[in-house]
Amino acid sequence: MSFFSNLFKSRKKEMFKLSYDLDMDWREQDEYGLLTQLGDFKLFNRGRSKKITNILRKDDVHGDSEICIFDYTFVTGGGNNTARHRQTVFYVNAKDLNLPQFLMKPENFFHKIGQYLNMVDDIDFESFPEFSDDYLLQGESEDYVRDTFHKELLHFFTVEKDWCMEGFNYSLIFYRKGTRVPVDQIRNFYEKGLYVYDMLAEG
Repeated sequence: MSFFSNLFKSRKKEMFKLSYDLDMDWREQDEYGLLTQLGDFKLFNRGRSKKITNILRKDDVHGDSEICIFDYTFVTGGGNNTARHRQTVFYVNAKDLNLPQFLMKPENFFHKIGQYLNMVDDIDFESFPEFSDDYLLQGESEDYVRDTFHKELLHFFTVEKDWCMEGFNYSLIFYRKGTRVPVDQIRNFYEKGLYVYDMLAEG
């Protein structure tokens, strides 16, 4: 058995064990139809050979919320330029969310050039210049997005760097681009995702 096969097998086993610690269900494959459910998010509109695995999932007793953590892979390019992308995603669908359509991701040099040329829209906050410098924030309704990104949330992402987040209506995803979270760090990732969800629900 190859090194990578052993690595994937070990991760499955560790995720299964972690499901008991977090009181969540574990599934090796996407038995919940998450790929279809998440099709409106930009993250899931890129590439091909899309696959969701190692799903940790929890419902509340009233069916008002669904929380998942999972590994997601997809492929872009072709030939010598083929690239396989891997990341771990926190996802929540909950009735106490009422989100505008928005996308937040780390801002890079090309985004800044695009803004200078009026080719890229970015919602900035004068009272949080560090957040505005670190993140590109876009949405269909700027006023709605501004109301959603309240001071507590902006402060959190001023301290926490390099996150991506998308939301609309009752759904939210939270992840670091191209980062598959090690199993021993998933509890911390889960707690951060819950904290962001709580801030958005309360806001």
